[in-house]
Amino acid sequence: MGLRRSAQKLPREIEGQPVDLSAEAPTLPADTNIVVIALTPDERNVDGYRAAFVDSIRFLVTAIHRDCARPPRVLFVSSTAVYGVDDGTWVDAATLAKPTAPTAIVLREAEETLLELIPEATILRLGGIYGPGRTRQIDRVRDGVETISPEPRFTNRIHRDDAAAAIVHLMTMQDWPETVYIGVDDAPVDRREVVEFLARNLGLPVPSVAADSARSQKSRGKRCHNARLRESGFVFAYPTYREGYEAVLAGTGLRHP
Repeated sequence: MGLRRSAQKLPREIEGQPVDLSAEAPTLPADTNIVVIALTPDERNVDGYRAAFVDSIRFLVTAIHRDCARPPRVLFVSSTAVYGVDDGTWVDAATLAKPTAPTAIVLREAEETLLELIPEATILRLGGIYGPGRTRQIDRVRDGVETISPEPRFTNRIHRDDAAAAIVHLMTMQDWPETVYIGVDDAPVDRREVVEFLARNLGLPVPSVAADSARSQKSRGKRCHNARLRESGFVFAYPTYREGYEAVLAGTGLRHP
């Protein structure tokens, strides 16, 4: 069953229940044993994030406690943005989350709210998702508007299909999952490497180096370890951006409506 304001947009295999989780509690089947919370804010500001994440989690947990006959496994799809690291250092699932961006602070509040209400819940912090329908980086290179930073700026990615498969894996594995996992592939890299790879595969010139390096000097990003997810037995279909982007460029996979 899928909970969505526009329930008609769900695949036909999923029974839809139209509901605005930021304003009301849904009705859940008594035999629910898995709940996946994957939310998108209407507005990418603090108020939009609080409504989409914090308020929605409170209403959903109300429904879980009221309707479910037995405690289900619960997974919240979060983001590696909650780490707030911007000096290029490594973080892993045990690293303390100290967000700095206003929206990331709200996202961390949502994580804490869920764990306060359901301590056995699982948080999956995803890196940048790409795949069919998520081709912004490819489009920028193809359109000739991409530039390269003169300083290293690390990025962390995961293919759409691996992100979805990780959710299924964690919610169906034999052992009860741990509290926090990082969902990124095996290759956190300098963004320049990704851009150059795409340019070569598209048969285009490598984008030029940006003249203004102020932004790159301000933030070098972070490098995320996926060790805990790997150790749980998860196997990536696209272990690095190379295999993933090659599949996207080859037209593998369909874009969901």
